[in-house]
Amino acid sequence: MRRAYQLGLLSIVATMSEGALAQSSVTLYGTVDASIQYLTHANSAGDSLTKMGSGGLSQSRFGVSGNESIGGGNSVIFRLENRFATNTGVTDPSGSFWDTVFVGLRTSTLGTLTLGRQTNPMADMAALTYPSNPWLPYDYKFQPEITLMGGIWSSNMAKYQFRYGRFVAETSYAFGGVAGHTSYGSQLGAGVAYVGAIVGLGASYLDIKDSTNGADSKAWSMGGSLTWQGTQAHLGYFENRLSPGFGTWANGPYTPLQLAALKFTDFSSRRMFSAGVSQTLLSSTHLSFNYWRTFQTGKTDRQNGTASQFQVVADQSLSRRTDVYLEVNYSIYREDLIGAQLQGINGLSSAQKGTQLGMMAGVRHQF
Repeated sequence: MRRAYQLGLLSIVATMSEGALAQSSVTLYGTVDASIQYLTHANSAGDSLTKMGSGGLSQSRFGVSGNESIGGGNSVIFRLENRFATNTGVTDPSGSFWDTVFVGLRTSTLGTLTLGRQTNPMADMAALTYPSNPWLPYDYKFQPEITLMGGIWSSNMAKYQFRYGRFVAETSYAFGGVAGHTSYGSQLGAGVAYVGAIVGLGASYLDIKDSTNGADSKAWSMGGSLTWQGTQAHLGYFENRLSPGFGTWANGPYTPLQLAALKFTDFSSRRMFSAGVSQTLLSSTHLSFNYWRTFQTGKTDRQNGTASQFQVVADQSLSRRTDVYLEVNYSIYREDLIGAQLQGINGLSSAQKGTQLGMMAGVRHQF
């Protein structure tokens, strides 16, 4: 009798353990991307550069994400993600060790609230509805619109997202943490999107405060895409406006040195138009063409400038997780935008002359 009781108790405990395990999950994921790259006008003498890149179409990364059900359609979620250079193995020097690190609560009816270092609403809305190269995740490679977004990630952020059918709304606030000046260093963001099977539309806004004087860096964007039988066409508009005195961000993602490399504090306004088309063939081949046109109104007339950037990508899947690719880009810079790192913060080199040609071949594996 006693033995039967013990066996029954063990059976109940085992059943409870299985149920608990079934309600929680942890996933390890990542991307390893390596490429050989060629770039013209990589220095003031106009010399070319050939080297192994720190990544390729994507930044290399590894991450851990988790989900635990707490009942009633609610769950606790978290994510940790690090990005690193494939050619050297070092952590991406343009960001934190953990580019993404957050924990939050997801409900079946009220939406999702997350706290930590995470993507801003402008990056989220564009990625959902009008990204360049839609089969690729946003990162700091050749995607010039990211500069106009004020980067991808922000620290000290509370973000709330609500979905209703195909509609998505998002708002965020990154705390500045400056004693006596609550708004200094803070970031306020909001975005809305319609994510349809054929049509995607999105709009977003960011207001970033200087961490030393409260001056504004304001950005807004809108755009859309049309998808039909493997073809996607997209259009986007991005604008930045800086108040006099703006120069530092408490919550990143850019340091003062990176802002200088981007020539981000040279302007009073920057406007960018983006357009592109991508074609998927037999679900294993991606072809795309992208164009960006940027206008800069400088703080002085000498800091005015324009840029036109073109990109062609061919990407062939070898398996469900591995692909090889070729990428070519050509940029034309005028006036103060010569030397600005508009092609992406992780570009091999900003253009030191009025034009720049870049080429890249690589292999990428996802797990």
